[in-house]
Amino acid sequence: MENQLAKSVEERTFQYQDSLPSLPVPSLEESLKKYLESVKPFANEEEYKKTEEIVQKFQNGIGKKLHQKLLERAKGKRNWLEEWWLNVAYLDVRIPSQLNVNFAGPASHMEHYWPPKEGTQLERGSISLWYNLSFWQLLRKEKLPVDKVGNIPLDMNQFRMLFSTCKVPGITRDSVVSYFRTESEGSSPSHIAVLCRGRVFVFDVIYEGSLITPPEILRQLTYIYKKCHNEPDGTGIAALTSEERTRWAKAREYLISLDPENLTLLEKIQNSLLVYSIEDGSPHVTPEDYSQLTAMTLTGDPTVRWGDKSYNLISFSNGVFGCNCDHAPFDAMVMVKISYYVDEKIFENEGRWKGSEKVRDIPLPEELVFTVDEKILNNVNQAKAQYLKQASDLQIVVHPFTSFGKKLTKKMKLHPDTFIQLALQLAYYRLHGRPGCCYETAMTRYFYHGRTETVRSCTVEAVRWCQSMQDPSTSLFERQQKMLQAFAKHNKMMKDCSTGKGFDRHLLGLSLIAKEEGLPVPELFTDPLFSRSGGGGNFVLSTSLIGYLRVQGMVVPMVHNGYGFFYHIREDRFVVSCSAWKSCPETDAKKLVQLTFHAFHDMMQLMNTSYL
Repeated sequence: MENQLAKSVEERTFQYQDSLPSLPVPSLEESLKKYLESVKPFANEEEYKKTEEIVQKFQNGIGKKLHQKLLERAKGKRNWLEEWWLNVAYLDVRIPSQLNVNFAGPASHMEHYWPPKEGTQLERGSISLWYNLSFWQLLRKEKLPVDKVGNIPLDMNQFRMLFSTCKVPGITRDSVVSYFRTESEGSSPSHIAVLCRGRVFVFDVIYEGSLITPPEILRQLTYIYKKCHNEPDGTGIAALTSEERTRWAKAREYLISLDPENLTLLEKIQNSLLVYSIEDGSPHVTPEDYSQLTAMTLTGDPTVRWGDKSYNLISFSNGVFGCNCDHAPFDAMVMVKISYYVDEKIFENEGRWKGSEKVRDIPLPEELVFTVDEKILNNVNQAKAQYLKQASDLQIVVHPFTSFGKKLTKKMKLHPDTFIQLALQLAYYRLHGRPGCCYETAMTRYFYHGRTETVRSCTVEAVRWCQSMQDPSTSLFERQQKMLQAFAKHNKMMKDCSTGKGFDRHLLGLSLIAKEEGLPVPELFTDPLFSRSGGGGNFVLSTSLIGYLRVQGMVVPMVHNGYGFFYHIREDRFVVSCSAWKSCPETDAKKLVQLTFHAFHDMMQLMNTSYL
């Protein structure tokens, strides 16, 4: 009886979904006031005055009408932004998404029990897969604890998109299909897809009602590995997912027209729990330098990734791991959660499987063989060529800063996330001689199906502080005061954005209402200062905190002359990933990281701290 009671009061993963508050629409006046403040660092007096007039005109005129319509829309939806955001940020985008939109990152097992070692790929892979599948079972049974801030539950909807979810290309707009169901909702697919040397295999992970064990998974992986290494490579159909979206959509339609069976095979990949990639490469990696491994998770072999899949778990020949995920269905925190769960389990069990070695007589993996012709093979080669060309242009630098971390910044009463954001502002200012418009992700999961809001880190206060750091006549005290003002401003913005009081998504909503009503684009959005300050996806610094666990990841820059800058925070270190395009002569990821690390030291010295 006691057990039953304990079970009945146990929280279920998705139990608060129906009681979460709706996403609010901020006040128009507040949003426009915040917007005006955010453009200041990028305007001279004359330009600012002109923008001020445009904003005033918008607020009293068309903006008011659009805002009313937005409020009406919000009445009928628990999240007025959700569908729009999915379309505008992801599904309408036509550039190849595998490299430009997906996020990827290294697993941190190599920091403890699984350093790089040839000959371990399959055995370690079977253990890693087993823990990933255990996490899937937790979700199916709704036993994954609800994320909370204090006692406030956060939206957990994105976790439904981790397994058995895939993007499907469309001629003008893609779609996301998810086949995942909790146990109480019904049956859910239970096979995984394994990609190796251009070939695709599937096998079920449930046998006679229970999850197959690592020794059983190892048998399946070994069968696939041997087959692929003793026979010719496959056609590499997966490379098509790295193409420009409309081109991939047309190639997919053509592939299905060749043979209706091809659609059945595509659907088997789409609804598989995840894609497991067996890579031939052995990227160099140490706890001091993750650059090559991280680069290979983002730019590895396109014939063994399904770019549209919500979760590609990647294994390399030297026994190191990573992931590559479509960004449309969820944000990185979902991946952080599962990556940390798997890493902890591997750590707790010293990297070994301690259960039964018995292998039941489970069915062998099935190969999915597509009917192809010359045209498809040409499409595959073209896809590979464009992907590898763009991939070779990417510069990726991932290093830890180990002089101090969260412990010391907290001791100084400085928020560690703001600490890194301001250091980055100073680094960019020193490298480029001007302020850098910056997008930092804030999460809005307090609200139903909430995802993100933009924190614009390049504030007037941050720029004033950067200028004081470059001016030799400024006193130490003045620099410290300006820095603390910049901290206070950033902390307030982050709080506002997380609680539904940001302005970027609001402005997006207003522009989309105008578009839906067939109205001309309001001047607010065509004003040069709108894009110069980052609006419309033009931020030169695209940044995000990945959390406070040992999980790292990254995305490419948002614009060609920009940077992707992603970091996680630990007690004793900050780990930073930075991306830039080599073909842009003015950006240099390596220099930006070095200057950010210098800025960390300079900031601590302003606090009169000796930590060396």
